[in-house]
Amino acid sequence: MKFVSGLLVALAASANAFSVNTPSAVRPATSLKASTDTWDLANIGRSVRIEGMSREHWEFPDPNQEIVQVGIDSNGRPIEALIELWIGPDWTPMKVKAYTEDGMMRPVQTLIGTRNKVAAIDINNTGPGDFPLNAAACYAKPSLTAQRQDLLTSNQGRYIEGGAIHSVNFDASVDQIQVLLYTDTRQLNAQVELLNGPNNFKQKYEVFTNNGLLNSLYVVFNSPGAGNVIRVTNLAPLEFPCKAFIAAA
Repeated sequence: MKFVSGLLVALAASANAFSVNTPSAVRPATSLKASTDTWDLANIGRSVRIEGMSREHWEFPDPNQEIVQVGIDSNGRPIEALIELWIGPDWTPMKVKAYTEDGMMRPVQTLIGTRNKVAAIDINNTGPGDFPLNAAACYAKPSLTAQRQDLLTSNQGRYIEGGAIHSVNFDASVDQIQVLLYTDTRQLNAQVELLNGPNNFKQKYEVFTNNGLLNSLYVVFNSPGAGNVIRVTNLAPLEFPCKAFIAAA
């Protein structure tokens, strides 16, 4: 629960985080360091090839650990996948739909919280049969969970009301971008896109969870080249705001 405790501290430090009318601006660059090697499937754990229209799951039985690292890549083909958190026989508190145009250049890279419970991560390749993917999942290393925690203190974040859109531009010197979305225990239903060109998305995630504090969304985008933009859309109704932290990694 260390990360959840950190979120509670952040909420306490900004008591009006979910009540102000004028949101704070996001500072798009920080000194945070995220090594690409951290997300190599070989460094994450057991890598499994998942054919199109099939699935695989990983079990996480330790309630003393909270954060799971999930990585998905391909040989350059598109990836369409559904990542689900399973707790118990019939409870799925979090779902993340992931799409990337090029699974080698822009792999899927995310952290999923288990709520300190015995859990499983299911990865479903929803793409066609000729678009296989490679996936790996394991409990995240302390350095990676600390990196996510540091993102909370790197900038003030951006308050996004339900139905609202927020975008941040990045220059060509930025190789990776971190995005963290959470709520004050209300549901989180949002979409995060990496755009390159006018309304031309290269990668996107869509998340739904019944508790955006216990299951915040943290993703890392590879952002080669110039003209990259992160666009966050709160898909929830007006009464379900979220807060976004966006920074160069």
